[in-house]
Amino acid sequence: MNAGETCRSCRLRWEESRVSDYGVSHGACRVDVFAFLQLLARLEARRCLKDIEPRLFLRPVYLIQWRDLYLCVSGKTELLYHLLCRCVLPEAAGGLEVDALFVDTDYSLDMLRLVSILDSRLSSAGLEEAALRSSLSRLLVVHCSSSSQLLLTLHYLETTLNSRPSLALLLIDSISAFYWLDRCEGGASISRQEEKLSKCAELLGRLLRDYKFTIFATCHTIRRSSSGLAASRSSTLEADRPYLCRPWQRLVTHRVLCSRQEAENHTAGGSREEKRQVFGVHCSSSSSRTKASRISPFCVTDAGVQFI
Repeated sequence: MNAGETCRSCRLRWEESRVSDYGVSHGACRVDVFAFLQLLARLEARRCLKDIEPRLFLRPVYLIQWRDLYLCVSGKTELLYHLLCRCVLPEAAGGLEVDALFVDTDYSLDMLRLVSILDSRLSSAGLEEAALRSSLSRLLVVHCSSSSQLLLTLHYLETTLNSRPSLALLLIDSISAFYWLDRCEGGASISRQEEKLSKCAELLGRLLRDYKFTIFATCHTIRRSSSGLAASRSSTLEADRPYLCRPWQRLVTHRVLCSRQEAENHTAGGSREEKRQVFGVHCSSSSSRTKASRISPFCVTDAGVQFI
């Protein structure tokens, strides 16, 4: 045996010893490769929600923070129901036919209103009750009453994402529900006040990186705008001032602010005119490289949101 064959033989024995040290066999390697291929298949099956609402979002969205003006009826809830319906409705009714997870921390989800919107849109498409049941089966609802429960729910989310490749939207209403409770429990320490939300943000950041799904998270406005209900640019900037922890702020890719506008006249039933309440939604990108924003007006009808 020459010197080259001797070196090759020594290298093979060294590599075999490394494998045996870690307890990895050829069969285990095949299992790991198979599990990896399964993971890739699940990721490819997950649908990107780049077209969830072209009248609001100009490009693919990942984590969107929703807010409204202080103590203002802004149409934010109706707009969230509209996007939720867009996800779970079948393609025949103008939906995306994907699963959605609604994490209700405010205990404000109105299922009767949501079912009413779904039923109206399915009826317009000529679909029957079976389509309504199928749409509701794509919606998962979880209630959380503390930031600890929210953190545990997000830990379990990875298992849900693996078992349901069609899950494409996570909606948290709201991410700031336990802001004051966490401040009281944290005492004078800022790090303790923000500890649980920071852990939630870190976990969501990893899940976003690994699974590429979309997150909508509402956030309460805790400061009163100086201009009241007027949706001027100064009041928008004041209401959009961030107060949650920095790890969360770094995750946000888009910010949406909903506000109420002046009522306008419109024709209803022939020549009869009546006033209808109009709302506005201001969507802006948080990226420093691709700064973009747009304002879209809409009104609320029995069938849900209608863009003007």
